[in-house]
Amino acid sequence: METQKIDVETASGKLEQVKNEIANAFIGQKQLVEHALITIIAGGHLLVEGVPGLGKTLLVRAIAKTISGDSKRVQFTPDLMPADITGNIMLDPSSGKFITRKGPIFTNLFIADEINRAPAKTQAALFEAMQEFQVTLDGEEHKLPSPFMVLATQNPFEHEGTYPLPDAQKDRFLMKIIADYPEQEEEKIMVTRVLNGEIGAELSIAAVNAVLTTDELNSIKNLSASLHVDPLIVDYAVRITAATRETPSVETRSGPRGSLALIRCARARALLNGRDFVLPDDVKAISTEVLAHRLTLSAESELEGLNARHIIDNLLSKIEAPRGITEE
Repeated sequence: METQKIDVETASGKLEQVKNEIANAFIGQKQLVEHALITIIAGGHLLVEGVPGLGKTLLVRAIAKTISGDSKRVQFTPDLMPADITGNIMLDPSSGKFITRKGPIFTNLFIADEINRAPAKTQAALFEAMQEFQVTLDGEEHKLPSPFMVLATQNPFEHEGTYPLPDAQKDRFLMKIIADYPEQEEEKIMVTRVLNGEIGAELSIAAVNAVLTTDELNSIKNLSASLHVDPLIVDYAVRITAATRETPSVETRSGPRGSLALIRCARARALLNGRDFVLPDDVKAISTEVLAHRLTLSAESELEGLNARHIIDNLLSKIEAPRGITEE
């Protein structure tokens, strides 16, 4: 069925409603929510990192509910096997025939909770799904539903019992965002909500309502992909990505996928802000979240206390942005 068209004003209004609904469950951290929505609008996969107890899973569950569609959550553990995610081919005793058992990856929104608590071979089970939007079982390709996206949470690598994500998989996440501790006033609101007649110690997504259908989400994604991008902004994005390859403290640099991700996310940010054209500020605002997780620093740099986010921020302060970009 052909996706219906949607205009910028309607799309940005719907997205504002999505933010309001998420706020019914996930308190504060508006920039975190905005970056998550940018990833979804751009049609990418999202990685949320933070220590336990900061509401990472609550955020992705709230997002999943607002944009409708089917969602499935898998708790990643050290004994989780690839087939537990993708499914497998098994013999049906009643018929004597082999049947396909599709795993939880066959959904619109796959929530990979604490993804880095599973070993590399299990993490790698997501490679094909995230890149090709399909899963191969016993040599047969099975298309995933549309839309499809992975919303993953992870603990910081220094936490006990974690396995670093392979570089190839990190590169497949369009954006990585950091969940930080809430402000004191926000924390008071959280505590008040939980103690206000609630049983248990967790916030609920019961107050979150669906705002978009899957068809509407696909329409918004298509609209985002059609927004005007001035050649000077493309040049700006490429210069930022290329600068990571000229930094001595970085061992693994960002490839062309980083430049593409910058433009995709810049378009999504423009749409989120009600514009049908991209500004240099759109690129600058999301560069750290788009590029930092694609970099691997040298051991010497880490010993000096540097991290990838600081390096990207430093590069942005030195790279001149184009001026005079306006709507055509």
